[in-house]
Amino acid sequence: MGNTAIVIGATGLVGRALIDQLADADHISKVITLTRRPAEHSCSKVHNQVVEFEHLEDYASLFRADLLFSCLGTTRKQAGSIAAQRKVDLDYQYKAAQLAANHGVRHYLLVSSSSANINSNNPYLQMKGELEQRVQTLPFNRISIFQPSLLLGQRVDFRMREKLGSWILPALCIIPGLHRYRPISGEQVAAKMIQVSQQPGQPLEWFRLDEIFIK
Repeated sequence: MGNTAIVIGATGLVGRALIDQLADADHISKVITLTRRPAEHSCSKVHNQVVEFEHLEDYASLFRADLLFSCLGTTRKQAGSIAAQRKVDLDYQYKAAQLAANHGVRHYLLVSSSSANINSNNPYLQMKGELEQRVQTLPFNRISIFQPSLLLGQRVDFRMREKLGSWILPALCIIPGLHRYRPISGEQVAAKMIQVSQQPGQPLEWFRLDEIFIK
């Protein structure tokens, strides 16, 4: 019998790619996507559940699974403020991780960010670092954290900084020593997450920058 996977952030760049690839993954028999709005999928093993992330504990029974893929995230512009962004990028993700750990999920896979650091002066990198630190206290058998460089792909929302970065960064990464910082597509991050979910690994592991590319 295959594994059941939960995905939060299923409508984002990595999340959409992840759902498509999980739908074709032989080791996964059921995928539960938790979203704010309906997000149907053509594959019958993908089951969407609309939830209120502000009251995620009301949906605790949905967190009985084998794996949790956490891809949730927003921008300061979308959220309206750093405080509102923090609620999505930190509070909601940590609550989902708590519920999953308490209901027996064995393997937690998190999309974080390169340079995530709780002591960073950058609020975004700080909240990503804080989430990484918090989830390490939860009783998962295994925690896999992915810290990609700039993500490439077709987003629902337009992000000028990322668009400019997608033009400039590839050229800069030709310079020796900067190659590992090259941008990565959402599909490639998703593929690495699925590969890691199928293979044995350490109880706590990070995959940083070019380590996320499948060799």
